[in-house]
Amino acid sequence: MTEDTLPLSGRVAIVTGASAGIGLAIVERLVRAGCRAVLNARRGDRLTATCERLQASRRSEQPIAVAVAGDAADQAVIGATFAAAKEHFDAPADLVVANAGRGLSGSVMTSDPGQWEAMIQTNLIGAARLMRAAAEQMLQQATAAEGETGVSGPWLSRPRDVVLIGSTVGRHISPFSSMYGSTKFALHSLGEALRREVGPKGVRVSIVEPGVVESEFQSVAGYDAANFGAFMRRIGPVVQPEDVARSVEFMVSQPAHIHVADLLIRPTRQDYP
Repeated sequence: MTEDTLPLSGRVAIVTGASAGIGLAIVERLVRAGCRAVLNARRGDRLTATCERLQASRRSEQPIAVAVAGDAADQAVIGATFAAAKEHFDAPADLVVANAGRGLSGSVMTSDPGQWEAMIQTNLIGAARLMRAAAEQMLQQATAAEGETGVSGPWLSRPRDVVLIGSTVGRHISPFSSMYGSTKFALHSLGEALRREVGPKGVRVSIVEPGVVESEFQSVAGYDAANFGAFMRRIGPVVQPEDVARSVEFMVSQPAHIHVADLLIRPTRQDYP
């Protein structure tokens, strides 16, 4: 398969939380499928190393991946990611993945209230800012020509995607992570509302809801290693970041008139939540 015939050839992606785990796997998958990508995360050294590796893997003199380090909830950083797409790829982003997020173990009663606001800032406010920036730009693309929002308009020539990484606990309540889950409930709600607002104008807004995924997420979120490890062994094999990335690629590879709006992916043996 040549560069021009790759399934996502010509598309430009922005992926937040791209230094590890699900975000990194999504970037790798999209680039293999032909995307050029802007990577965002706090850990700039990891992003730079990933960009160099991705560039080498495609053996192209044209830029394939570029890093924009910083807080994904910062409006200036969000603006910089969109600017980087135009500067390095000479094209606006048409595939934005809101993956950056913070976890938090515990319920309303047991979680650390000192971490609530920071989690909400990243998981909800930051995601909403990114969604708004992406939708504004993509609507400009989709309505650039008169009649482009019609059933046979030029918007059909290329998909435009905003993908949100949610969670099973954003739909199925778990008292053991209910504060984290509340941010995902809110994210799912915002995503569906945005879909109803911009979908008729040619912009797809999709939600992916992973169950238990093996990554560094649990340790950073403060989950008890012994208890959560036992849970993972009981329901395993659990989802890998690559499994989520493969699902994202499937969703965004659909023709412009088809929308896979919501996809929940669990380990087969995960009974709860």
